[in-house]
Amino acid sequence: MREEKIFKLFLRFSIPAIIGMIIQSLYNIVDRIFIGNIPVTGGLAISGIGVILPITFIIMGFSMLFGIGSGANISIKLGQNKKDEAEQIFGTGFFMLVVTGLAITVIGLLFLDQIVNLYGADDTIRSYATGYFRIILYGNVFNTIAFGLNNIIRAEGNAKIGMLTMVIGAVTNIILDPILIYGLDMGVEGAALATIIAQFASFVWTMRYFLSGKSMLALHKHYIRFRKETVMMIVSIGSSPFAMQVAGSIIGILLNRSLSEYGGSLAIGAYAAINSVVILFFMPIFGMNQGLQPIIGFNYGAKNFSRVKGALKVGILSATLVSVVGFILIQAIPHVFINFISKDPEIREMGVLGLRRFMLAMPVIGMQIISANFFQAIGQAKKAFFLSMSRQVIFLIPLILILPRFFGLVGIFTAAPIADSAATVTTAVLLYFQVRTMNKEEQHFREHRMEEIEERVEKKLGVEI
Repeated sequence: MREEKIFKLFLRFSIPAIIGMIIQSLYNIVDRIFIGNIPVTGGLAISGIGVILPITFIIMGFSMLFGIGSGANISIKLGQNKKDEAEQIFGTGFFMLVVTGLAITVIGLLFLDQIVNLYGADDTIRSYATGYFRIILYGNVFNTIAFGLNNIIRAEGNAKIGMLTMVIGAVTNIILDPILIYGLDMGVEGAALATIIAQFASFVWTMRYFLSGKSMLALHKHYIRFRKETVMMIVSIGSSPFAMQVAGSIIGILLNRSLSEYGGSLAIGAYAAINSVVILFFMPIFGMNQGLQPIIGFNYGAKNFSRVKGALKVGILSATLVSVVGFILIQAIPHVFINFISKDPEIREMGVLGLRRFMLAMPVIGMQIISANFFQAIGQAKKAFFLSMSRQVIFLIPLILILPRFFGLVGIFTAAPIADSAATVTTAVLLYFQVRTMNKEEQHFREHRMEEIEERVEKKLGVEI
């Protein structure tokens, strides 16, 4: 962390994370491919899953709140050589993951019908949505813990184990999907059952890693409890990705209602197909974020600002390259991607149109994602929170409410690139001033170190330099 070349370190941490994130994205993509190709009912079934998608944002948000929040703080503490404090954060983060995972399951099952109706399910797709979501809730606690602990695994620098956590879950899901959906004729319920079994497999793997003694951090029983100060420390950083997930869920409600109004129930299915493709291209960038987080956090904690800036530069350039390649592919062959998800002609037509427009600003999105995560990694919680909200709340929500009134379905899909562009400009401004601040801190730190060295030399030689 302190001495290895930044690019080599970036590759060592990011490649496993990227592989893991791409495979992780197959959870939802494979489900939608199999569901979307169910004979006769595939179009309505995938629309039902599309209704559930925004709900899962909030569920995943709690994993991020305590998983990413714990991981970022742990990286900083390890950079400061404070392992015991890192393990305290680990114990409290684990406790909160268990509690929130169980609470979401209970609340979700109690208010299942009301939640599904709130997110825009009508009579044609309600049964598919409730059937899928009920089973997902049963396995939620395992997914919450596994996803949260995976962030802590990466925070201690073990990227390969983090990758294997996601690979195990995704491969299990891919194997079980056709068996349960088609072989046992379980439909959407089979897809949900395959998902929670896969999530349980990931949970067992992560728990085995920490309980086997192979991890850097130990899960001590006396640390697994609620500590207000530690929870506030975790939440201060984790609130940014959590808020982004909640905002995404709110946007999901607005999108589902607008899509239903201007394009019918199948428009929700088209958006689910679009989202599957978008996730596939964004996952490499999210993997880069995960690889960068411990590098940036550790070196920022160690006040090695030149390495922090080097990691940021490598991340931005790499993410931009991926974004540009993704943009070219999406604009050139959108039908190829949409056809994998659904064979329904209406969904395919709306999906191709929506995908091209939805990703018009993709070349700049890589920079925005990496830069927003940078503030989170260095513990700048307020700035990270603001940047997360800028795209989702400040820019996107008003556009979703306004543009469809004038441009219909096209307006819904056009809202995203406008919001992405505005958020990128905002992020660039904040990043510019943050780098200037780090340059001043770096200069001050060097001057202070030189003064310390001079004092030691003077004391040793007994002369004034």
